[in-house]
Amino acid sequence: MDITSTASPNVSRTRELVTAALTAALLCASAYVTVPLQPVPMTLQVFFVVLAGLLLAAPWASAAMAVYLLLGAAGLPVFSGAKGGLGVIAGPTGGYLIGFLLAAPVASLVREALVRTQTRPILADGVAAAFAILVVYTVGAVQLAMVTGMSAAEAVAAGVAPFLVLDAGKAAAAVVVAAAVRRARGA
Repeated sequence: MDITSTASPNVSRTRELVTAALTAALLCASAYVTVPLQPVPMTLQVFFVVLAGLLLAAPWASAAMAVYLLLGAAGLPVFSGAKGGLGVIAGPTGGYLIGFLLAAPVASLVREALVRTQTRPILADGVAAAFAILVVYTVGAVQLAMVTGMSAAEAVAAGVAPFLVLDAGKAAAAVVVAAAVRRARGA
């Protein structure tokens, strides 16, 4: 929920529920837009993780990511490459998925804290998006290194460096879309 919202509690709850559900669904769909790089594929998922953090209150952002992970863990093909199952979460790229669960609420909390301090919304969104990506990269690279036996430097070189520019672009796009969504819903 945007802290500047003046909607009634029921309207706000419904808005959050619908936004969380749509975010989870779009996150599932975005896994199908994949560039199969090794060892970590490139997808549109970071865009939707950041967008969830910018549009939802932290508990709702967590819920959206948890629904996505539970669907995948149950075996539905919602992970990159139309994969599903606990093996993907436990595998080399599973840390990025777990990172989604942490990144969206972190972005939400950072954004809300900055907005409360009268930080311009666009700046608050940008900083929150950067935190989200940092969380995804950190958790992802740690698990990549642990599962594959790579050194930390090798994991960063393979699982972070190739994605920096594109993920920065996805984050910037999420900032623009979040602002447009807030304007459209009058929040």
